[in-house]
Amino acid sequence: MDLNSLLAEPARRAGLETRALVALVRAGAIGVDLPHRLVQVLAALDTYGPFGAAPRIAAIRHGAFPAIADERGELTYAEFDEAVNRIANAFRARLAPGDTVGILCRNHRGPLIVAFAASRAGVNAVWLNTAFSARQAAEVANREGVDLLVHDVEFTDLVADIEARHGTFVADIDSASDDLDALAADASPKAPPAPAKQGRIILLTSGTTGTPKGAPRAEPRSFILPGGLLERLPMRAREATIIGPPLFHGTGLLIAIMTIALGSKLVLRRKFEAEQLVADIERHKATTVCVVPVMLQRVMGLGDDTVRSYDTTSLRAIFCAGSQLPAAVATAAQDLLGDVVYNLYGSTEVALATMATPSDIREAPTSVGKPMLGCRIKIFDDNGHEVPTPGTGRIFVGAATQFEGYTGGGTKEFIDGLMASGDVGHFDDEGRLYIDGRDDDMIVSGGENVFPAEVEELLVTHPAIVEASAIGVDDEEFGKRLRAFVVTVKGTEVSEAEVKQFVKDNLARYKVPREVVFLDELPRNPTGKVLKQDLAVHDD
Repeated sequence: MDLNSLLAEPARRAGLETRALVALVRAGAIGVDLPHRLVQVLAALDTYGPFGAAPRIAAIRHGAFPAIADERGELTYAEFDEAVNRIANAFRARLAPGDTVGILCRNHRGPLIVAFAASRAGVNAVWLNTAFSARQAAEVANREGVDLLVHDVEFTDLVADIEARHGTFVADIDSASDDLDALAADASPKAPPAPAKQGRIILLTSGTTGTPKGAPRAEPRSFILPGGLLERLPMRAREATIIGPPLFHGTGLLIAIMTIALGSKLVLRRKFEAEQLVADIERHKATTVCVVPVMLQRVMGLGDDTVRSYDTTSLRAIFCAGSQLPAAVATAAQDLLGDVVYNLYGSTEVALATMATPSDIREAPTSVGKPMLGCRIKIFDDNGHEVPTPGTGRIFVGAATQFEGYTGGGTKEFIDGLMASGDVGHFDDEGRLYIDGRDDDMIVSGGENVFPAEVEELLVTHPAIVEASAIGVDDEEFGKRLRAFVVTVKGTEVSEAEVKQFVKDNLARYKVPREVVFLDELPRNPTGKVLKQDLAVHDD
């Protein structure tokens, strides 16, 4: 290997870090501070690392500015930082380095205080899904070794079988039942010392089958991930951001962390309601809204007149991630609210892969945009050979920060240092990525490859259909054929024959569903993904 080759990667990395730093400065996440503030900021970073230090840095720079607005009221950054200190000190008195705190909460200040406190105390934090059954909750808590559990009061029965050796505590908006408040009251408000080791954030995979796996992620020692996000997403300091998805979902947590890093107000609601979200945009003059696709669909379902009755002119970005965003929904949202939709493609394992900007959505609405800063994406065939553009194949991603392997053991498939995303797709000549479907969803019908996602994307463009999903079913003649499930717009009627004809008019004959089933709503998990295993057992 020659000298130029040896120097190429460090030079590339330096260039990426510089671009990321510029984006962070432009957004206001990094600024020119007075010397004494700069010393405090650097000390916090050195003591707690990027995650644990985030509320402290925000308090230094934006102490009196609102940090969190939830049903309990508003909390300034100075108050938020003190609350984190108190709970961190309470954890240090009860837990040893490397122990694990479980979090089972809806969206409010409590789970964020706990997560940041865990980091400062040098313990791990695992975010549990609020839709778990009691069996699932106990199974995951046992597998992840939860030593102390924090949960909302509504989940008291759900966690009855979890044996957390250092106790179970309620963290809720109702202070009368809030053990977290009692913990904080008895603990020191002073910043705890540096932890013996850095704790990890453990998110659970959001798949729709089986027990979710833990996907731990070490704190990034790089500007690339946050800088790459802010290079495309126009978030700025001292504004307001609304989080729709649950915080245990990577999308919600990521945008929450970025909001805190910017010293902006984080608006949280325990449960999502479409009209409440639009009202909150007006009330808080929000510039950024984070949603999963089904939430944006619900907002659009309010109707143009209802949405326009609220002042949404402050809005600069609707950040959408978590599942595939139908092109028709993205386009309709931009027609109504302006060119503000940003569609992220990624996963718990790969983090950020691509992002479609508003211009991408106008020019290529079915794409998920171009790779993020520092992200490499290649398309491989089943034999591990790279597929030339515009060929379709399996998507492999190399991101700046990938996960460390599942907590229960195992990892993803890798080729050439890139990790399998689990999806099938292709690039266009402009470098935009398109998701054609899951690599395990494809069916072979009469010898032809059919991706249900293509049919789903088409069906929601029908004026009478608001949601759609499709699965493969057995067919004696063709081996497999599609069965479609659709939700129609209220007050409209469409027949099965009309739906089939619509598909036939727009796609190949072998892609026409054998049956069309009409539902009041599609079964979804808390992050908005359709539960296709539930559709598979739907009565014929």
